[in-house]
Amino acid sequence: MESVLSFLTDGLTGASWWQIVLFTLVVTHITIVAVTVFLHRSQAHRGLDLHPIASHFFRFWLWMTTGMVTKQWVAIHRKHHARCEREGDPHSPMVYGINRVLFTGAELYRIEAQNRETMAKFGHGTPDDWMERNVYSRYTTLGIFSMLAIDLALFGVLGLTVWAVQMAWIPFWAAGVVNGIGHFWGYRNYASPDTSTNVSPWGIIIGGEELHNNHHAHATSARFSAKWYEFDIGWMYIRMMQSVGLAKVRRVAPRPQKLDAAKPAADLQTLQAVITHRYEIMAGYADMLKQACREEISRLKKTAPHDKGWHPLRKLQSSLRRGDGVLKDDDHRAEIDSIVAQHGVLATLVQMRNELSRIWESSSASSEKLLHDLQDWCARAQQSGIKQLEDFATRLRLYAA
Repeated sequence: MESVLSFLTDGLTGASWWQIVLFTLVVTHITIVAVTVFLHRSQAHRGLDLHPIASHFFRFWLWMTTGMVTKQWVAIHRKHHARCEREGDPHSPMVYGINRVLFTGAELYRIEAQNRETMAKFGHGTPDDWMERNVYSRYTTLGIFSMLAIDLALFGVLGLTVWAVQMAWIPFWAAGVVNGIGHFWGYRNYASPDTSTNVSPWGIIIGGEELHNNHHAHATSARFSAKWYEFDIGWMYIRMMQSVGLAKVRRVAPRPQKLDAAKPAADLQTLQAVITHRYEIMAGYADMLKQACREEISRLKKTAPHDKGWHPLRKLQSSLRRGDGVLKDDDHRAEIDSIVAQHGVLATLVQMRNELSRIWESSSASSEKLLHDLQDWCARAQQSGIKQLEDFATRLRLYAA
């Protein structure tokens, strides 16, 4: 009887509380790695190829610890990129609100998983072998209840807590934090055409998925880190796997742009570099615009300290905090445009920003025409009399492929 009670309370291991916590952190981290390396970077975006041994291990592990079906996860994620922050996005806080995505993101996932059109259109190229058809996709709950049995056997009744944490880990961190906070709060390196943000520069807890803005700017890149101070633990694991032949990297985002100080004028290489690094360029332009806005506020405060005419500029500043210089809230666009029009420097900067973005949006124009437009833009910027814009144009002219 004593042995039975001991088994129920301590399991086969008799582990102490800190050993159980350590075990839980390790197994949940492996699940995070499986999601970011296998499901996300390899299956959804084809940023790397995995050896069949590694690929099948991740499939088996996810079946045990999440019950997720590869085709469903991949299809839903691809649809998110295709319809990002518009009607049809399966889990956008811009569509559903931050609270619903953060706290019930897993439910949004389950709803979209039942959409056959989504599966057919976006789920192509995922595993379709015998194990997938007859085990992983067919018996999704068998794996997670097998995991429950293992946890109970290892740790007794405390194994139920371990299992509960395992089951909640991905719904909270991936479905909630990445899909919710990663489009709501954080910093931006790139002015990607969405509100994606980097939640943290150190991608450890969620395997590098914290660098969500970097990912949206270069979706097919196997590496999510971009700046020297950013760390992507998922990329570290990929490099380790690559060193032993378990992974082959197919695509990585371009490194920060190099400058050629000897360039007398923008040329075709400059054009190519500008188009390649357009998200990074526009993020830099937004920083310049925010600085100009701060200087205008400071000037107005000095010239008319009792006048509250600078208050509307605070609203403009707020609209630029996403890091792209574009106001996405159509309800307030006319109001912001009116504010900008009253300040000559800001009006010029906004107009020049729009003209610069049209260079890479002109998909039907020839390279020669685009180069002419870029050279003309740089010339007008350097003659604008606005020092920040002049410096920006000078730097842009030095871009090299």
